[in-house]
Amino acid sequence: MRYFQKTIAALMASAAISLTANAGDIFITADAMIDVDAGKKIERPAILVRDNHIAAVGTQGKLQAPEGAEIVDLSGMTLMPGFMDMHVHLTSSAEGSFFDEVSFSVPRQTIVGVESARRELMAGFTTVRDVGDGAYAAVAIRDGIEAGEIIGPRVFASGPALGITGGHCDNNFFPPEMHYKSEGVADGPWEARKKVRENFKYGTDLIKICATGGVFSKGDAVGEQQYTLEEMQAIADEAHRRGFTVAAHAHGADGIKAAIVAGIDSIEHASLADDEAVSLAKKHGTYFSMDIYNTDYTQETGVERGIPEENLAKDREIAQDQRDNFRRAVKGGVKMVFGSDAGVYPHGMNAKQFAVMVEYGMTPMQAIQAATINAAHLIKHEGNLGAIKEGFLADMVAVKGDPLKDITVTQDVAFVMKDGTIYKGAGK
Repeated sequence: MRYFQKTIAALMASAAISLTANAGDIFITADAMIDVDAGKKIERPAILVRDNHIAAVGTQGKLQAPEGAEIVDLSGMTLMPGFMDMHVHLTSSAEGSFFDEVSFSVPRQTIVGVESARRELMAGFTTVRDVGDGAYAAVAIRDGIEAGEIIGPRVFASGPALGITGGHCDNNFFPPEMHYKSEGVADGPWEARKKVRENFKYGTDLIKICATGGVFSKGDAVGEQQYTLEEMQAIADEAHRRGFTVAAHAHGADGIKAAIVAGIDSIEHASLADDEAVSLAKKHGTYFSMDIYNTDYTQETGVERGIPEENLAKDREIAQDQRDNFRRAVKGGVKMVFGSDAGVYPHGMNAKQFAVMVEYGMTPMQAIQAATINAAHLIKHEGNLGAIKEGFLADMVAVKGDPLKDITVTQDVAFVMKDGTIYKGAGK
């Protein structure tokens, strides 16, 4: 009896949604929808958006539009949750001279970031994680978006990345008489803890560290470990007590493994991850965020943009290894998220990486899940982001065609909704 009572109550609630409209209700239909939770495609979906949340999810004919609701007909299109990129640098553009950009002031970087944020959103990336800028500019961009002063994705900002003196997250392009030190430089466990506390003070959402050398730094080997295990453990402990997650830039195998053991939440790049690193990541539940598209842009435009040969050579050195190790990580069952390193190449081109992810071992569904539900889990928002579900924030994109048959259609989104507001498509 109780079962039938619950069923009748549920039908009545559904009927109430279909008959009673709130001001601003939006009723969306499409040819198909990707259910990233179930890993399947739903034909002829219907979604009711109320305020900034998804009020109901059903199928056409069963879920009816409330009287007076705005109707959005996405015929010929497939709906997906808004894409989530877990590795961007909003304050970098990668479109002008390499050294001109190095010399940008913080106000200039912020202006660049405003345009970058707009491009990210219009490309279908409704949530991004900014993993490092010079001086909290991404925090200001995040706050401007939340205040409605500028448009852009939902931003989770790390602020200045923590690193050792002379390491990848320092700036070694200036002469010694300038005594320049990047904002996030912190040597030793206690100084590193202090920097975590400073990030908390100035309103960041997470911590970014440099565990190894990198491609675009001067004088360091791309795979060398920089932060010690003891330093990384101190950072992870301090960050987790504050409720932060920690992302570690790490190309080399030793640095990757030390970061995993230290309790870091995500490994960025993971270029030289070996079998032991993959096994450790799976054991500890560590996420890999591997930017396996951007080398194409770097090599095509690097000379023209004035990138030093030292940096172009380091990029060439690890590019194929990174792609091969992406395949290794997928096969090894590592938790994978979409991370493009946009800012190393122009913002708005992020979706080009989907095709490379599929080429190197993912199914189209896995690639979409990496950029939606997996990313939501990493940033601890799996309860309201990353899927099209009742009660979730209304972040959705639509593409013409079927991304499960041709993943490249993600490169041209026709419809973008973030937080219940339509920014692209449906007459916008």
